[in-house]
Amino acid sequence: MGIYDFTFYDLIKRNAVTFGDKEAWYGVEDERSLTFSEYLEQVERLALGLREKDVKKGDRVGVLAKNSLEYFLLLGATAALGAILVPISWRLSKEEVRYNLENCKPVVVFVDDENQAVIGDLRENLPFVKSCFSLERTEGGQYPPFSSLMEKSGDFSPPDVGAEDGLVIIHTAAVAGKPRGALLSHANLLWADMHFDYLMNVTSKDVHLNFLPFFHVGGLFMTTAAFHAGALNVQMKGFDAVRAVDIVREKEASFTMVFTPILSSLLDEGEKKGVDISPLRAVTGIETPETIERYQKASEGTFYSMYGQTETSCLVSFGPYDERPGAAGRMLPMIDVRLVDEYDRPVARGEVGEITVKGPMVFKGYWGLPEETTHTFREGWHHTGDLGRFDDEGYLWYAGRSAEKELIKPGGENVYPAEVEKVILQHPAVEKTVVFGVPDPKWKEGIKAVCQLREGERLDAQELIDFVGERIARYKKPSYVEFVRELPLLKDGSIDRAEVKKRYGGEQ
Repeated sequence: MGIYDFTFYDLIKRNAVTFGDKEAWYGVEDERSLTFSEYLEQVERLALGLREKDVKKGDRVGVLAKNSLEYFLLLGATAALGAILVPISWRLSKEEVRYNLENCKPVVVFVDDENQAVIGDLRENLPFVKSCFSLERTEGGQYPPFSSLMEKSGDFSPPDVGAEDGLVIIHTAAVAGKPRGALLSHANLLWADMHFDYLMNVTSKDVHLNFLPFFHVGGLFMTTAAFHAGALNVQMKGFDAVRAVDIVREKEASFTMVFTPILSSLLDEGEKKGVDISPLRAVTGIETPETIERYQKASEGTFYSMYGQTETSCLVSFGPYDERPGAAGRMLPMIDVRLVDEYDRPVARGEVGEITVKGPMVFKGYWGLPEETTHTFREGWHHTGDLGRFDDEGYLWYAGRSAEKELIKPGGENVYPAEVEKVILQHPAVEKTVVFGVPDPKWKEGIKAVCQLREGERLDAQELIDFVGERIARYKKPSYVEFVRELPLLKDGSIDRAEVKKRYGGEQ
């Protein structure tokens, strides 16, 4: 590590000195807490245990689990060793989990009790995994407990790790049926932290309430942002409106990130129980205008609109909703955004173009996919695949996805139509299909499949939905299915996707 480097492990050491015995972590389910100095001590103890298992700089460490203190300790220990954490979504199917693990080839995998069966079934097909451990502290599962790695003590001597070295690989939505692992560095994470803290005015007096999973860049980086500022992280394994409302009151939680319909559920429960949610002074994420305005009225807090993606360390633009309702804020202080046409020529202000980005927030590339990385980074800019426009005052307005990336975001998750279509076409009754996003009252955007059946075949919509849900993550299955006699075609015989959306993409 050079004199100008600063890593997440350096931050852990810095905070142990700066904040010492101040509470850094509180787990809602197990009611465990940890101070900043205790966090450093346990991170180094775990790093020693992992080193004894031959985990080295650059090695990948997989984890399939719900949020927990052990999970966050694992992030710190891999950072200290220069290893790379690979959070795997527990919402994925078994085959999707296998693909993500094979893509990154972790030498060690951690799993909680809820997901041990998945890894157990896959274990013999993962020869690169040298050992598996339970994220639980106590004996009882099929793998050695987490505590078995915490038995070493002594001085920890870190390897030479730099700010641009990889820290975490988070898999984005599948393109052409295959997920891509976005490699994010120590610097990426720390820049994201600094932006969140600066733009949301986060200090050591704040309390962060998180219920988003750590396999999601928002859940992980908002947690590290709180840690960076010396704030208290209050963590839930998953969103529970009844408990979350109580936590806002009991812990005076002051900021959080949400995806539809989390905030509306929180507000409903608060009204039902008569709980004052005014401590929650700042919320960011993705929500409907109606819910945002309802939150701001109920709490007198501020909702921050944003645009970003995993590949940009979660953020590109950010700003208070009331400054420009409907917009996604202005570009970050340390990021440059250029809107371009299909030939990478800049478009005029007010015109729609693809959002391209450069700056220290941009990821290091897709793991093991050099051609895809080169294509994404063409012309010296990261191409997001999303469309937007700038207004006269520099606010970014999101304008959909480019034809190359027809992404659907039900409840904040990323789903590519191509991946869902690939599974639907495996059903023997389906000849052709088009999958696209439609307005949804609960999830803001839902998944719709329009299908043309083979001659003489019959199929029930729920049967097809279940068929898809058994083969990929259930949040990727269509919520709406419509069968048509014939799908419209272009002159070359391919499906006219634009016409399909025009005919069948109305309100559901």
